[in-house]
Amino acid sequence: MDQNPAPAPPGRPLRLILAGAGLRGRTYADHAADTGRAEIVAIAEPDPERATAAGIRHPNAERYGDWRELADRPLEADAVIIATQDADHVEPAIRFAELGYHVLLEKPMATGEDDVRRIVAAVAGAGVMLAVCHVLRYTPYTQGVKAIVDSGRLGDIVSVEHLEPVGWWHQAHSFVRGNWRREDLASPMILAKSSHDLDWLSYIVGSRVTKVSSFGSLSHFRPENRPAGAADNCLDCSVESTCPYSAPRLYLGCLGDPRRERWPLDAVTRSRTPEGVVRALREGPYGRCVYACDNDVVDHQVVNLEYAGGATASFTMTAFTPFTHRKTRIFGTRGFLDGDGERVTVTDFVTGEEETFEPGLGGPDAGSGHGGGDERLVDAFLEALATGDAAHILSDPATSLESHLVAWAAERSRHRGTVEHLPL
Repeated sequence: MDQNPAPAPPGRPLRLILAGAGLRGRTYADHAADTGRAEIVAIAEPDPERATAAGIRHPNAERYGDWRELADRPLEADAVIIATQDADHVEPAIRFAELGYHVLLEKPMATGEDDVRRIVAAVAGAGVMLAVCHVLRYTPYTQGVKAIVDSGRLGDIVSVEHLEPVGWWHQAHSFVRGNWRREDLASPMILAKSSHDLDWLSYIVGSRVTKVSSFGSLSHFRPENRPAGAADNCLDCSVESTCPYSAPRLYLGCLGDPRRERWPLDAVTRSRTPEGVVRALREGPYGRCVYACDNDVVDHQVVNLEYAGGATASFTMTAFTPFTHRKTRIFGTRGFLDGDGERVTVTDFVTGEEETFEPGLGGPDAGSGHGGGDERLVDAFLEALATGDAAHILSDPATSLESHLVAWAAERSRHRGTVEHLPL
């Protein structure tokens, strides 16, 4: 891929297309427009309610029911934001790249290894820039941790311990009742949820993964764990009030909180009344008993990683936590770093002193912009478009491909009981 394609013409806002106007797509598009540096000129979204909501924010954008309609009559635009469902990324990414648009692509890039490689080849062949939405790279917290590691204060990195606390209610919302509950509808949990973390670890360690092993399963959200007296829908359930995964408690509890109404409630209903929420729980998938769903993705997984040079990392993803920031401990030869997603404490082995930094910004979830990562990703993409300099994008296509390959290696290991080797 040409790392320095021509910049966008000066004197006008950058022109962007939005393919997929769900929460992620709207987040990126809205921030791009809010900067004043870009405008959304077209929206492709099959869901009428989502299309209407996006159209209100971008009233001058042309609307299409399907991205293919838009691709069949290309518009004058600089780039496309692709935020369709996971399994629907590959076709629009390749087609829009072939049309000459730069691409901002929601993670995961695709749900199969061959398709990810096709996307990488397409953007290289077209000479366009690709930014995969590994938003954790862009957060102030990550940049603070990266600066400490790169400064040498910790010495050589020997090992890393990293936790992704998915959160009990978030697991129920997205990965038991929601769109990412089944591998055939989306992708394995390690890819759909934790490709962020595998990418983040490689970024912080600064080396490529050479070996992977993994263990995990769907242990709790299964029919045999259904409590006595539980009903198929939470609204009919005699034990709902004592269930940690109560849908009425979760979704009615979002009302009145704008951030929580935006996510997770927006995935359930556009209504902002108790009656509307109850109706959605009765008629849609989000009122289902978590022990009576068609989910099959894991609810806990550990991944062991070895990097070129010998550093190791252990990564734990689990549903059974509060919903909060990732937590990381980095063990170096001269110092130790303990981070909780908002603040970082460094212990110096020479002086024995501790120093605390607070580079964090905002909450960990989609409703709060992933700690500032959503906004900074978009800012970096816009700067790359404006200048023609792909260096503003913190992961090139080959680097993004690597984190996906690690995820698939972890899945092979989990299913086969093997140690997977990745070529350098």
